[in-house]
Formats: sequence, structure tokens, C-alpha cells
Amino acid sequence: MIRVKVPATTANIGPGFDSLGIALQLYNIIEVEEINFGLEINIPVEDQAYIETNEHNLVYQAMKRLFDAVNIHPKGLRINLINNIPIARGLGSSAACIVGGLVVANELLNNPLKKEEIIYLAATMDGHTDNILPAFVGGLTVGSLLENEVKYVKMDLPTQLKLLAIIPDFHFSTKKARSLLPKNVPIEDAVFNISRVGLLVASLVTSHFENLSEATKDKIHQPYRKDFIPYWEEITSKLMKIGTKGYFLSGSGPTIMGILDGDYKNIEDEMVSFLSHFDQGYKVTVLDVCHNGLEVINDEGSNGCYR
Repeated sequence: MIRVKVPATTANIGPGFDSLGIALQLYNIIEVEEINFGLEINIPVEDQAYIETNEHNLVYQAMKRLFDAVNIHPKGLRINLINNIPIARGLGSSAACIVGGLVVANELLNNPLKKEEIIYLAATMDGHTDNILPAFVGGLTVGSLLENEVKYVKMDLPTQLKLLAIIPDFHFSTKKARSLLPKNVPIEDAVFNISRVGLLVASLVTSHFENLSEATKDKIHQPYRKDFIPYWEEITSKLMKIGTKGYFLSGSGPTIMGILDGDYKNIEDEMVSFLSHFDQGYKVTVLDVCHNGLEVINDEGSNGCYR
């Protein structure tokens, strides 16, 4: 049986629309083995209302994409999905399915494709690189999907950096979130974002966290999506008052992410207390950065980051 562990991801990070992403220490496990015939997909009971167990399943679709690319098809498949990444919450659950599905398929066939080829397949399936890349390689990534390849850079982040995830108890699909965005933006908004995305990346990598309250500001997607996030203004205002260095909408939402520098317990507790007074349910959790990305797991344990 082939097993992979795929991290959650948070993308955009404010002004880095469709290009920046960070891997998080929250994981889905995908187990796959070849069987004599058919398709068997096993998922947790709590996910059965949201995940298909037929040929439309996203993990299977990713596997089939690789099988078709190399023209090798197993007789049948048994797929076990152990999901810890919340579905449709802006934490890269779809990217984890795509990345994990492609890698287990490649492993099942004794690795006919190289890592960079799989990354390209994943990015073309997802349409963007911001969740795909950190799920593969970990850390902070910046990337671009070109005609025949993906160009990217992975950067390590300071170990004291943590992310405070405020996860509402409702789904918010990427398709819905995309429909809220304008087809064109004013040039001054584009310049606003360009100036901040460079500051954001440099500040994260060099621990200049004092810049993040400004560097995480955005005029490309957050202004159009925040009205669909309950209590956005109250939550983000509270985050800055209690000591987070910056905040942003994780991916397309609805999760709101605060950036923490080291000690966090008082901030986490205060946020839990604050949110308990609202009529919208929230889960608050502190997440560490995943520095290694996807891992293939054998009987002796992890093989480490994917080669």
C-alpha cells in the first residue's frame, strides 16, 4: 500500500493573489493499493456528505490524470482517505487531493514522472500554483504557471512564525469566491498590491514582522470577498488589538488567518473568548509552518519530503 501525507496550505497571504502560499502542519493521509478490478473509495463518516466515492472523486481524478499521461492504468484501485484539512474553508483541501492523488499514482507505477512534471500536472488541474506548490515542497512559495512548466521559489520561514486560523463552520467554495471578483481592477490597485507583495515576502523571510500589518493589505480580492465573511471587521480589528502582526483571508475564505510571532497562548484564548459571543460558530487553532511539504510514508515511517 502506498501512503502519502499532504499538508494544508494557506494562499494569497493578502496581496499575493494566486501566487503566494504557505504549507501548514495539518495533514490529509491518502492510502492507495491496486486491486483486481473496480474502484473502492473509503472516507470518514463525517465527510460522506461532501466527498464523492465514485469516479468523480478528486483524488481519483488526479490519479487518472497521471495514469492517462503515462498511458498505464491499474486493474483496480482501493483508496482510503483520512481527512484532517477542513473542506472548502480556504485551507487547500482541493490542492491536497490533487497533489496527493498525483503522487500516490506516480508511486504506484514506480515513479515514471519526475517531481517537476507532477507539479506541472497539479498546477494545470488546479489552475494556479499558490496552494499546489507549498503542498508539494513546504515553506513559503512563490510561483507562476507557464505554458509548459511551473517556475517557483521555495523559502524557509522563521521557526517562531505561527498562524492563527479562525475557521467558520460553513463552506465557501472557490467557484463562488471567484465569482465575486471583478474582471478588471484599477491600475492604482494593481500598483498597491505589487508594492506590498515584495515587502510581504521580504518581511516574512527576514523576520521583519513589524511590516506585516501593512504588507498583508490587499485591494485585488479581499475587498470583494470580506462582505461574505461574517464579522470580518470585528474579527480583524480584534486580531490587531491583541497582538497579531497581520491578518489575511486564507485562500478564497472563509478562514481568516492571523500571523503570530512566537508566544501565542494568550492570543488564542482571548480570540476564543471573543468569538464565543457571536451567533456564528468558529474553530480557533494555532498552526505551525510545514517546512518539508508532502511526504511518502512507508512501513518504517516517513521517507521525508518528496524527491
